Amino acid sequence: MDKLKVQISNRQKDVKIPSGIRLLIRRCCTAVLDAENFEGSAEVSVSFINNQEIKELNAQYRGKDIETDVLSFPLGENGNYDVNHETGAKMLGDIVISVEKAVSQAELYGHTLQREIGFLTVHSMLHLLGYDHENGGLEATLMREKEEEILSRLGLTRDVTYVVKKEQ
Repeated sequence: MDKLKVQISNRQKDVKIPSGIRLLIRRCCTAVLDAENFEGSAEVSVSFINNQEIKELNAQYRGKDIETDVLSFPLGENGNYDVNHETGAKMLGDIVISVEKAVSQAELYGHTLQREIGFLTVHSMLHLLGYDHENGGLEATLMREKEEEILSRLGLTRDVTYVVKKEQ
């Protein structure tokens, strides 16, 4: 990979974005492209939104009238991407993360918000590169293994980030 431009925007006001999250997202995007031996320069857009907006997008684009954690909007198919004619970079697509949902899932799964947003970013980047898990089976297993391998390289392993709650 030559250069990576990650455009990050916060379009919600419900949850304060912790410091370091933007850097984490850039690291996650870079780690995925490195793991996939991506050639050339790339651009990706990441937006933080709330549950209501992601629910509307999920209904509009996937026909599912329910909030979700992350949506991926790839701009390429089979390794062919639109190219930014000014920079020559391949435009991979857009990632949309519900920060509200990420916070609730981090609590549910007992790990940090950083681990959750890292996971959602890696997961979505793999979607932008053509990976899919919707049909289950071997494709889903391969995608999950890739996710965990990349997150481990970033120091965001499941074992390390789980929070152990003491009984009261």
